[in-house]
Amino acid sequence: MKRVMVGPAVLAVVLSLWSLSGAMNVFAVGQSDMPDLWKLAQNMKPVHRFSTLFTAQNVREYLSTDEGIDHAIQWCRETGVTKIYIEEFRDGYQTDRAVILHAKARFQEAGIEVSGCVTTTRIGKSSTQWKGTISCYTDPATQGKLQAIFEFAASLFDEIMIDDFWFTNCECPECDAARRAKMVTVGEKKFPVNGDTWEDYRCELMVRVSQECVLAAAKRVNSKSRLIIKYPQWYDEFHERGYEVIRETADFDRMWVGTETRDYNDKHWGGTVQYEGYFIMRWLGGIGGTKCGGGWFDWLGTTEKTYIEQARQTILGGAHESFLFCYGGLQKDTGPKDVEALRANIPELFEVAGHVHQSEISGIAAYKPANSHPDKERRIFDFVGMIGLPLVPCHEFPADAPAAFFSIHAMKDPDLPAKLAKFIAAGKPVLLTDGLAQRLEGKIDTHAANIRVLPVKGDPKSLLQLPKGELDDLRAALLRPLNISFRAPARVALYLFKDGSVVVENFNDEPALVQLNGKSLTAEARGWIQQWK
Repeated sequence: MKRVMVGPAVLAVVLSLWSLSGAMNVFAVGQSDMPDLWKLAQNMKPVHRFSTLFTAQNVREYLSTDEGIDHAIQWCRETGVTKIYIEEFRDGYQTDRAVILHAKARFQEAGIEVSGCVTTTRIGKSSTQWKGTISCYTDPATQGKLQAIFEFAASLFDEIMIDDFWFTNCECPECDAARRAKMVTVGEKKFPVNGDTWEDYRCELMVRVSQECVLAAAKRVNSKSRLIIKYPQWYDEFHERGYEVIRETADFDRMWVGTETRDYNDKHWGGTVQYEGYFIMRWLGGIGGTKCGGGWFDWLGTTEKTYIEQARQTILGGAHESFLFCYGGLQKDTGPKDVEALRANIPELFEVAGHVHQSEISGIAAYKPANSHPDKERRIFDFVGMIGLPLVPCHEFPADAPAAFFSIHAMKDPDLPAKLAKFIAAGKPVLLTDGLAQRLEGKIDTHAANIRVLPVKGDPKSLLQLPKGELDDLRAALLRPLNISFRAPARVALYLFKDGSVVVENFNDEPALVQLNGKSLTAEARGWIQQWK
């Protein structure tokens, strides 16, 4: 079955959706012929769901009256939102217990699930960087205030998400002394640090503060409490600010992923290509496994088209939940138009989610070890995906992959030369960045016939300017063992599934002519083509 999707303004697309009973429902989607999104969302909860957040300030503004709650409930029903998160703390402000409990009860009565949330901003002593927002968690008093916030949240909710400010970048004298002493102190407990760099200290600090002041504190108040860590976008800098994704994912009950790529050309929020939402969702999903719940994106710096692209990448990335940040923001600026576009696309997104969750992705392994450094290849994976190479993100060496892409990040693996030499010797297609090839010169045979070198030249975004002929040749070499041929200009992404299904998404502002296995297809401007097996 093949359909050409023309962005959010599709007027008539027949979608096949599986209901809870397994029977097939067919919806004709058009401007005046939309299905009841609330009923559809209820049926599709086992496959995928949409949720939103009421920040602490949103709670004060929108949920302090029954009239505001009524409007919020209606908005959720019209948007297919079946779960909300009510925030207990943000920017130094803690919400009122009575207001939270009343709103929680009203939403639950309306059939909407409710969880809690905490944004760890403006708590206690400020960091020396991002002053007034991020905290110094070396400071004992700040640790105490943090613990009290999570005790309060756990007294209200069994599930609590932490927004992606759960890090530190402080370099105050106290932090520096603890770093040089290689010792983290939390309350009365002391923990040694394995290393003397800032990232060594911050990772150990955030792991231990998470364990003592967040997880243990919440569970003492409420033994049923489950804590969700939400990771931000900047996967190349996680460790520099204390996000230790392996250990923290193991410690927390669940994890969420930031997929808010926004508009690449936006003057304030731009610079992140759309494919990043897919890459980070898949990469962190590989680390978290069944703990990985959903992707989180927002309205900031978006148009209706780029907002929908965020939704698509989140779902293609395997998310079980699309978290719409946030209710208050979506009531202003570009928010209402973004929501209107989303509502028109929700049936299609549900259908795609159903297929994605039944199928395993296939393609070219993209190896990024945890806590690896990008050097001059920051976010290289995002741009490689934007030139039509279907990546399978992984944090462990992909010994069994049919083809693989390696960047400077792979140097984090101390055994890389030996592992890579064995992979190359097997005759599998290998793509190396020029930066990594230079680092490996003399350690492995970087001139083997099955190796291609990608001309990054320290500027990943320059890959978007590679001519179509060069891209076609590159794909031909890398995709050969997958029995796939793909010809397309840059900014057209390819997603493969092991059952033979294919998705092509065009991120250009004009239609693109592509060839898939020798067959010509037209990918509409900022639209996608789906071919289900």
